[in-house]
Amino acid sequence: MTSIGIISLRIKGILGETDKGVELMEKLSVIVPCYNEEETINLFYQEIKKVVKDMKIKLELLFINDGSSDKTLEVIKELSDDKDVKYISFSRNFGKEAAMWAGLNMASGDYVTIMDSDLQDPPSLLPEMLNIIKNENYDIVGTRRVTRKGEPVIRSFFARCFYKLINKMSKVEMVDGARDFRLMSRQVVDSILTLKEYNRYSKGLFSFVGFKTKWLEYENIKRVAGESKWSFWKLFVYAIDGIVAFTTIPLTISVLIGFLFCLIAFAMILVVIVKTLIFGDPTSGWPSLACIIFLVSGIQLLCVGVIGEYLSKMYLEVKNRPIYIIKETNIKEK
Repeated sequence: MTSIGIISLRIKGILGETDKGVELMEKLSVIVPCYNEEETINLFYQEIKKVVKDMKIKLELLFINDGSSDKTLEVIKELSDDKDVKYISFSRNFGKEAAMWAGLNMASGDYVTIMDSDLQDPPSLLPEMLNIIKNENYDIVGTRRVTRKGEPVIRSFFARCFYKLINKMSKVEMVDGARDFRLMSRQVVDSILTLKEYNRYSKGLFSFVGFKTKWLEYENIKRVAGESKWSFWKLFVYAIDGIVAFTTIPLTISVLIGFLFCLIAFAMILVVIVKTLIFGDPTSGWPSLACIIFLVSGIQLLCVGVIGEYLSKMYLEVKNRPIYIIKETNIKEK
C-alpha cells in the first residue's frame, strides 16, 4: 500500500473516531415554558448558551409557546435558526403544567431540566447540578429558594402555610420553596411520563416518582424583565389543585365534621325537649337557633364543595381530553 493510501486510511480513522465521539456525546434538554415572555427570551438564550458552552455537553433548547398574545413566538422563531433551538406552539393557552408536560414528552436528552425564561432560575447552577448527578449518585438535583425576598408579604405567608398544610395531609413530601427548575436523569423523566393524568401538579409528581434527590439552595432572584403571570388567585387555585391531587384528607375531614355536627344536633334536640318539658316555652331562643342553622348550613355547603372538587377532577379525567394541542412546531416526529 502506498504512503498516500496509509495516510488516507488514518485520516478516515480519525474522522470516524470523531464522529463516533459526537454520537456518544451526552445531551442536555432545557425545557422553557413561555407565556408572553418576548422581553426575556433573548436574554435567557444568551445566558444559557454561554453556560452550556463550557459544559462539554450537547444542548437541546426546547421553547414551549403557551398561547402567548405578544411576540413571543416570533422571537423564538428567530432563534430557531440555531439548530439547538426547538419550539412548540400551542393552539391556545393551556397553562404551565401543560407546557412542562409537552416539553418532557418531546425532550430527547440524557438529562432534562425545566427553566423559566425570566432568569429567576439561574443557568449558572447547571454545571454543578450535572456534576452532582454524574459523580454523586443522585437522580435529581432540585433547587429551592431559601428566601422570598421581593415577593408580597401576604403571598409568602400563604405559600408557607400551604406547604405546612399539604405536608401534614399528603404522604408525598412537598419541599417549601421548591422550584420547577431541577435537573433529572432520563430514567426519572421516563418515570414521570408514565403519569398521564389530566389534572397535573408537577411539584407533587416529581416527588411522587421518588428517586434520590439533592437540593441546592439559593436566594430569590428578581425577573430580568416583564411581570409575573401568577396572580394571588391563580396561585390559590393551583394550591387547591395540589391538595386535591395528592391527598383525600379533605374528604375525611368532611366526614368527621358531619359526624360531629350530627352529635351536636342530637344533643341540642335533647336540650330543647328537656327545656320544653320543664319550662314549657319552646319558642324562646330562636335567634341563637337561626345562627346555628346558618352555621350548620355553611358547614354542609363547605363539605359538598370539597366533594364537588374531587368529582370535578374525576369528571375531567374520564373525558380523556388532550392535555395540550400543538399548532406548529419545528420538531420532527420521533
